[in-house]
Amino acid sequence: MGRGAVLTLLLCLFCLLPSTRPQTKIPLETVKSWADAFGGELYSIVTKYSGSLLLQKKYKDVEPTLKIKEVDGLELVKKFSEQMESMLRRKVEAVERLVEAAEDADLNHEYNSSLEFDYYNSLLINEKDENDNYVELGDEFILEPNEHFNNLLVNTTYSDIQLPTNVYNKDPDILNGVYMSEALNPIFVDNFERDPTLTWQYFGSSTGFFRLYPGIKWLPDENGVISFDCRNRGWYIQAATSPKDIVIIVDVSGSMKGLRMTIAKHTIVTILDTLGENDFVNIIAYNDYVHFIEPCFKGILVQADRDNREHFKQLVDELQAKGVGTVNKALTESFKILREFRDAGQGGLCNQAIMLITDGAVEDYEAVFEKYNWPDRKVRVFTYLIGREVTFAPNVKWIACNNKGYYTQISTLADVQENVMEYLHVLSRPMVINHDHDIIWTEAYMDSALFASQAQSLLLMTTVAMPVFSKKNETRSHGILLGVVGSDVPLRELLKLAPRYKLGVHGYAFLNTNNGYILSHPDLRPLYKEGKKLKPKPNYNSVDLSEVEWEDQDEILRTAMINGETGYLSMDVKVPVDKGKRVLFLTNDYFFTDISGTPFSLGVVLSRGHGEYILLGNTSVEEGLHDLLQPDLSLANEWIYCITDIDPDHRKLSQLQAVIRFLTGEEPDLECDEELVQEVLFDAVVTAPMEAYWTTLALNMSLETEAGVEMAFLGTRAGLMRSALYVGSEKLSNRKFLTRKDKESIFTMDHFPLWYRRAAEHPPGSFIYSIVSEDDAGNLSLNTRGEKKKGFSHIASNATLIPNPLLPLLHSRNY
Repeated sequence: MGRGAVLTLLLCLFCLLPSTRPQTKIPLETVKSWADAFGGELYSIVTKYSGSLLLQKKYKDVEPTLKIKEVDGLELVKKFSEQMESMLRRKVEAVERLVEAAEDADLNHEYNSSLEFDYYNSLLINEKDENDNYVELGDEFILEPNEHFNNLLVNTTYSDIQLPTNVYNKDPDILNGVYMSEALNPIFVDNFERDPTLTWQYFGSSTGFFRLYPGIKWLPDENGVISFDCRNRGWYIQAATSPKDIVIIVDVSGSMKGLRMTIAKHTIVTILDTLGENDFVNIIAYNDYVHFIEPCFKGILVQADRDNREHFKQLVDELQAKGVGTVNKALTESFKILREFRDAGQGGLCNQAIMLITDGAVEDYEAVFEKYNWPDRKVRVFTYLIGREVTFAPNVKWIACNNKGYYTQISTLADVQENVMEYLHVLSRPMVINHDHDIIWTEAYMDSALFASQAQSLLLMTTVAMPVFSKKNETRSHGILLGVVGSDVPLRELLKLAPRYKLGVHGYAFLNTNNGYILSHPDLRPLYKEGKKLKPKPNYNSVDLSEVEWEDQDEILRTAMINGETGYLSMDVKVPVDKGKRVLFLTNDYFFTDISGTPFSLGVVLSRGHGEYILLGNTSVEEGLHDLLQPDLSLANEWIYCITDIDPDHRKLSQLQAVIRFLTGEEPDLECDEELVQEVLFDAVVTAPMEAYWTTLALNMSLETEAGVEMAFLGTRAGLMRSALYVGSEKLSNRKFLTRKDKESIFTMDHFPLWYRRAAEHPPGSFIYSIVSEDDAGNLSLNTRGEKKKGFSHIASNATLIPNPLLPLLHSRNY
């Protein structure tokens, strides 16, 4: 920066400093002349060192050869939807092959109560005793890091078996099930070879074991316990049963005090954990009178989403035992609610059930069943007798058996889990008998294994799952559910089919379920920081579309997407950037459609003036290749110019290397986005003169007159970047800038750089300034206070016409 500019800046700052001495009034015209002089000199410097005028001229020179292609938003969202449908269909086919193999294996397996069989137990593998011998069920199991599985140690040749701590690993039912399911190993491997984008595949058995491919080493929690039980997972429960309406009735009379009340509360919580978004629920407590534990939900059923379940759990924890129990009124109220919902076509529209939790029943309740449930028995009644007392067992059992339900007695807290799960088997019987292999897709959730490994890129998942039934003639009429098979689909992988770089600087794609909940959205932030650790937010997977697209106040967009419609609408929106410090005012066009065969809908957002056009240049491969090889050039490595994550030989390639090998024909098997590659070639040729321009400036730069200018760089819509240093790299104020450590400053899968997004909203030729300071600890922040800090500024300019904004920037240092 020139001395005159520095002097002017210091004079302006001096005018703002407080002083105890009388201040001389400075004429407004004088201050204005200082500001004009400073602004003019600063504009001259940044224009010179950014090279913006040269870049504008180069684009102007090629303007006659350019073609502008308008993007049809509806066609684009349909195209993305079809690609996603095709991808998801491959996952379904993999799961169907597993179902067929599991059912055939069971059909050909004869149960052997004395079976002895060693298998790979995921907790015990590679463990040795004091004699350096492998422990039982813990033979050598080769584990290697695998990029496709976020560098976790896995075995892609075999699956292994996980069991909860409360399930005996040599139980005859477990041994027979594990032995039978060995037939899934070759299917797992074959599925992965057919579709290398597959991630985890698994079989969750109704007896409690969990077969996972690829095999991993399973670690206990901090208490040394394996609490994971596949039968509690949402994918298992949803696949094993149909949507259900549940009324939980809990006895809170005086006889339920102490341990019985504790067991009853745990039973309710366990039942709530078996419910999902497609289920509806309410809880009634009774003693001398009947009351809904949430008065606001009186007389209705509410969706069993995470928010409502957690709210119910808090209220259940506050229940106290007192008075005398009279169950008839509670039963009557429950039957009325279920009948009203059934008649109105509301709720789950499938199974209806009452869960009665009590330590005894002495009333004449037969009249209630005769009036509200017999003879059709549309509502199943499940009864849970709490405590060791068996005096009332016949009465409680009679209620369940005469209403197509199931009776169980729970004496200890350890009994709760297994006994609650029995109701799922009863509700699944009609599906099993009819062999209804319904395909289910879960809401977004965080994979616990990946989260523990801090593998953030594959954090949010959805699961496709199907039930596995016994086909044996002697058990078919009994409706035996063998378990559930499933496969995880990382949502990030799904959204790679609708990349943001095809949608313009402010464009994006998002997914939501037919319940209105977000699967994936740029404003869905499922994690929060607690100290140095990232943790999932409590309700991260029950965020409604209306909470992130809040301008949709009439819920036109939300309603259309829930109903699986195809269409579009426009909205004026405010988009926060720079961690909420700034706001962009945009007009967005929303295009949406359903993804066939799933409960999901896809939305694509294009901002007016940006993502609605594509600039097509005519550049030869030979000319473009020459300029791609220049050392100052780089490409957005998270973008998919070429698919490099499937073939192991390609995974070592950067995207720039892959593009070059594709263009030279060195890797004929590479699949590349030819339109994006053509954009890169065009931008490489047009921006090539910048290297010589910046180099000349650097060689002729005067340290005395231009001290403080550190770097110039540019970026294009195709993700191409060029940069030049005016100082040695060791003198840079911010060495993280334009590196992967500073995600906001580079092109990523999720966003364009912050400087690019801001500059794109300004007229060509103008500059924007971002002044950032660095404290003693190296943390970056806006310098808004008076203390002296080392700082630097980014100066950005929109150098050419939209629709292909190309931005040269200047990186300077100030003190």
